[in-house]
Amino acid sequence: MKMKTLRKWSRILHRDIGYFFIGTTLIYAISGIALNHMSDWNPNYSVSLKEFNTSINLNNNSNTKENVLLLLDNIDSRKNYKKHYFPNENKIKIFLKGGSSVVVNINSGNGVTEYLKKRPLFFEVNYLHYNPNNIWKWFSDAFAAALILFAITSFFMVKGKKGITGRGGIYTALGFLIPILFLILFM
Repeated sequence: MKMKTLRKWSRILHRDIGYFFIGTTLIYAISGIALNHMSDWNPNYSVSLKEFNTSINLNNNSNTKENVLLLLDNIDSRKNYKKHYFPNENKIKIFLKGGSSVVVNINSGNGVTEYLKKRPLFFEVNYLHYNPNNIWKWFSDAFAAALILFAITSFFMVKGKKGITGRGGIYTALGFLIPILFLILFM
C-alpha cells in the first residue's frame, strides 16, 4: 500500500471512529478522573449527616421493630425501613432504602442518620466504567480496540517534521518514557 493511501485511510478511520466514540471517551475520562480520587471523595454518592436524640426504647426485645418504625416516623419515614441489627450491645443500626442508614446509641438516645444521594452524571458514568454486564463489556472492548487503532493510525496521519519522524516522534517517545519512569521510580 502506498504511503499516501495509508495516510488517507488513517485519517478517515481516525476521524470517523473517533466521532463514533466521543461519548464513550467522555464516559471513561470523567469516571477515570472521579475514580482516581476515591480517597478524596465518594464519586458515586454525596453523604449528609443529621444528628438527633430520641427517648424511644430501642433495646433488643420483642418490640424493637415497632419502636424502630416509630423512630423512623420522627426522623425519616417508616416506608424506607429495610432491616436493623445490633452491631454491639449499645448500638442499633437501621438500614433504609436507597443506601441510607441510622445508628443510635441505645443508652443515650443519641443518633445519626446518614443520607446517601446519587451524584448526577458521576454515578452513571462510574457504573459504566465498572462494566456492569456482558453487552457493555464487549462494547468497551471495542472501544479499547479503537484506542489501539487511534494510536496506530496516528503514526501515519502526518508526514515530515510534524509527523512520526519529527516532532510527533519526540511526543511519542515521551508518551512511552513517562509511564516507564514512573514504574521505575515508584514500583
